[in-house]
Amino acid sequence: MTDLTSFIAGLPKAELHVHHVGSASPRIVAELAARHEGASPVPADPAALADYFAFRDFGHFIEVYLSVVDLIRDDEDVRTLTYEVARELARQQVRYAELTITPYSHVRRGIPAAEFCAAIEDARTSAAADFGIDLRWCFDIPGEAGLPAAEETLRIALEERPDGLISFGLGGPEVGVPRPQFKPYFDKARAAGLHSVPHAGETTGPETIWSALRDLGAERIGHGISAAADPELMAYLADNQVPLEVCPTSNVRTRAVPSLDEHPLPALVAAGVPVTINSDDPPMFGTTLEEEYAVAARLLGLDTAGVAGLARAAVQASFLPAGGKSALLAEIDGYAGSV
Repeated sequence: MTDLTSFIAGLPKAELHVHHVGSASPRIVAELAARHEGASPVPADPAALADYFAFRDFGHFIEVYLSVVDLIRDDEDVRTLTYEVARELARQQVRYAELTITPYSHVRRGIPAAEFCAAIEDARTSAAADFGIDLRWCFDIPGEAGLPAAEETLRIALEERPDGLISFGLGGPEVGVPRPQFKPYFDKARAAGLHSVPHAGETTGPETIWSALRDLGAERIGHGISAAADPELMAYLADNQVPLEVCPTSNVRTRAVPSLDEHPLPALVAAGVPVTINSDDPPMFGTTLEEEYAVAARLLGLDTAGVAGLARAAVQASFLPAGGKSALLAEIDGYAGSV
């Protein structure tokens, strides 16, 4: 496993399901908490964050997540967070990442949309120059905030249209948040050239995934693990090559899955469903993309060639232009052939 761990560490990668605020390191979270000490429940001690990030269930995770969102008060906070997320991804040899961002959560806390978008773009440009990483944005609707959030997220996406924006998503709780209500917003986003990548089937059953496909025109599914309970759905995903963005440790930490050994990843792969391996909210879940690759390797019984296959799958499922895909795939092949 040491050899495989070393191989994973050096492997060029793409990350397709990672959240902006959820990627804030304990150091950054603690620094932000210290700035607002007394006005936030988030501890200003990095060592205390592990206990704070011990989630009872998915609802508690959302509550804690939003408390961290509340620490980001101005455009400089946004710029710092985004740049530091890029630094950590690049440390793991991530060459390309599609970062899920929820602009509504920040705009409603007082950061003007134009300033927010300028901050993430400034960080994207700096990260490309400093770390050699290509960042792209998925603007997602926080489902728990309903249609006003959908309206505002779409407005920001279409009116501000930062250069890095490539997709439109839907996150937050699935229970009690039906997907069909968001169809008009996804229709308009797709008409404007944005890809559709909603979360579905993380904490609800296969019907939510079906709805994401039929109502929202999903091209990839965030999580989608409950597809394993529906052979017809797995066959559809396999036949139509609709990838799932699987985040194993996240699913255990939010109690969506009882344990890693009970994770449906092997069943999905056995059914021919395209899967990518991702980290979701890595510091909050005590993981990294490297660790998620190691988890997947164990669950699927992969050697170095199999792990390189996971990296290729992420590139193929990405929204990189053809030239970018070819270049990154060639880098992966070169690395795999040299060790």
